[in-house]
Amino acid sequence: MSSNNDHQAELRNGDMELHDPDFKLHAAIQPSPRSPNLNQSIRSNDSPKDFTNADSSERKEPKIIGLRKDEGRRTVTMRELLIDLKNGYSTDNSPSSVVSTPSRSQESKQLKEQNNVVMTLINNITSSDEGRSRQRMLKFAAKRYASAIESNPDDYDALYNWALVLQECADNISSDANSHTKDALLEEACKKYDEATQLNPALHDAYYNWAIDISDRAKLHGRTKEAEALWKQATKNYEKAVQLNWNSPQALNNWGLALQELSAIVPAREKQTIVKTAISKFRAAIQLQFDFHRAIYNLGTVLYGLAEDTSRTGVLVNGNEISSNELYSQSAFYVAAAHALKPSYSVYTSALKLVRSMLPLPYLKIGYLTVPPMENPVAPHCDWKRYQFVLNHEGLQQVHDDDGKTNDRPAIRVDILDIISVRVCSDLTLPPGPSIFIDTIHGPFFLIADSWEYLDSWIDALRLVYTIYARGKTDVLAGIITS
Repeated sequence: MSSNNDHQAELRNGDMELHDPDFKLHAAIQPSPRSPNLNQSIRSNDSPKDFTNADSSERKEPKIIGLRKDEGRRTVTMRELLIDLKNGYSTDNSPSSVVSTPSRSQESKQLKEQNNVVMTLINNITSSDEGRSRQRMLKFAAKRYASAIESNPDDYDALYNWALVLQECADNISSDANSHTKDALLEEACKKYDEATQLNPALHDAYYNWAIDISDRAKLHGRTKEAEALWKQATKNYEKAVQLNWNSPQALNNWGLALQELSAIVPAREKQTIVKTAISKFRAAIQLQFDFHRAIYNLGTVLYGLAEDTSRTGVLVNGNEISSNELYSQSAFYVAAAHALKPSYSVYTSALKLVRSMLPLPYLKIGYLTVPPMENPVAPHCDWKRYQFVLNHEGLQQVHDDDGKTNDRPAIRVDILDIISVRVCSDLTLPPGPSIFIDTIHGPFFLIADSWEYLDSWIDALRLVYTIYARGKTDVLAGIITS
């Protein structure tokens, strides 16, 4: 296998992209992809360069979330707003009309002045021929929600929708063209999200999109103190979104990305702690959705960055547990898994070419596990021994003991197609150590990992290989390690 230094140079010089434009819960318009860079990552709902091959579930019709149903309002899509605009409906007759309520005159006047300033910013946005209809649609929606807020400043739905429109308008501005206008629109969207969540603290979607908004602002500020503060604020909003809606792999993935960005700005003494937290968020996202290829891929990128830092500084992760070579190998595995799940994504294909040799070919993973004798799974603790195991696309296989000697006892083998479940085990009858329970159609297997960090990587590896098998992509994974 090539040296790690060779790989680092190759990856730095390669023009790879792991970051793509942000996708929000309201299905933001996808800007054109940027040039690749392996030290960056893909957001939870971003579309890699070959977006035309993406699943339809990742290409939802842009939607503006509807106003409160208890006030007689319904969800209004961007398409409906555009049709409304073309037909020239009046506010009273349009499907997106709002119910007027008595307003506080002074506050309404201030809101009107603020909205006029924002509308001026929106009107100054220049669009290409392709984006003009979209921009007209956004202006139309902006006027509707601005009017709704002027009528009722406590309407948190309208505030949230107004923020979404402002965020969309900012997305329509090229970052190279006018960063000041873009930042001003994003800042206004932040204010609207803030107001909406103060009125209704349970709006988890608002916290999620607000965090994306803040992240967009942070990227405009580069690696400055202002950017550091913004990234920290973004992580807090993602945390709040997850607290309100724990079953959101997208929020967990983006939370990990915000932490990853923050780690590049903070002092070196804080970096490793933040990176390890980012790793935990990516893993949590994958545990919620085993085939979430973006989180899988991002976990590979953050491990690669950690491997580079470890190789450069010589400081091992968690004291003396995980070497840079092991981190490189783990990174390559996650990239390979993401590619197997989405082989059509050119980002994953290009990244795999750069890291494939870091895999322990012809296997996906090699490591040590402590196991009982094959013929006696309930043997006394003293009979459990530490053996080397290898994992490929077909299954997990015991190879030999820790002294490198050939094992004369029957070897443990777990075929992927026989697996029912893989999980952490806390059975007190097992030997001490982090335990893995693999349930198969032939019965259970109990294994003890060397550390909690190795346990996480083993469980991820087994689950992902099984997920790839269940998705019918085993041939792709086999081709990675055998070609």
